[in-house]
Amino acid sequence: MKATEEILSVWRKFDKFPMETLTKAWYYRRSGSKKQRDVFLMEEHKEQYGITGNCFDLSIWLLDEFANRGIDAYPIGEDHGAVIALDESGRRYLCDLGDQWLNPILIDTQAEDFTSEKLKNFFPGAEIRVEPSGEDVKITYYRPNGKSSEQIYQTAPIERTQFLAAAEHSQNSIKREPLLEKRVQHGEETAHWEFYNWKSFLSTQNGLFEDPDAESIEKWVDRIYQKTGYDREFLIETLTIYKDLKEQN
Repeated sequence: MKATEEILSVWRKFDKFPMETLTKAWYYRRSGSKKQRDVFLMEEHKEQYGITGNCFDLSIWLLDEFANRGIDAYPIGEDHGAVIALDESGRRYLCDLGDQWLNPILIDTQAEDFTSEKLKNFFPGAEIRVEPSGEDVKITYYRPNGKSSEQIYQTAPIERTQFLAAAEHSQNSIKREPLLEKRVQHGEETAHWEFYNWKSFLSTQNGLFEDPDAESIEKWVDRIYQKTGYDREFLIETLTIYKDLKEQN
């Protein structure tokens, strides 16, 4: 079910990239009418501040890397951006950096190595099952506490202009709750650390572990910096934006 080495070699370039909405709020205040950054600007911001972006940023960036390597790929999703990459045999692999998957995963049932059994090592802190149906793929996530959840991906290609329009819409929609997700090493496994709405926690194969509350922006800056290496001044500025949004409630 794992992708070819050619696809994985591109995917691995993003292993340490968080998915977050901090950059969205930060850039919204600094930009003109166009809010979706191009790859050149994303690379510039990554070099300067260490920052990455949301699911659309990461999908656009990943598509560019696939194109540079001559790998066929196309975008999917208008509410949540993701990518489908094709190997040399035309088999399709779901690539979702926005949800911080560990690896791309095969979604073609006709492939001889496809299975709908539960699988490990594709999603942090959960086993998953892949069940394609027509143009849709249902992913079921099985958590260590016995709970499960489902997500439907619509895998039909959408036009690049349509995807960019969805991305622009997303970048213009600033929610009050800050979000950052990061794959982190936890012992021998890759776990999932999340900062959402002024709480943070770690999802592992042994369950979910909540962090102590941080009592100030400065403490949140320290915690997020330790996980991401993001520029501290960027974090102070951005978390202040979100704190102001929260106080407007």
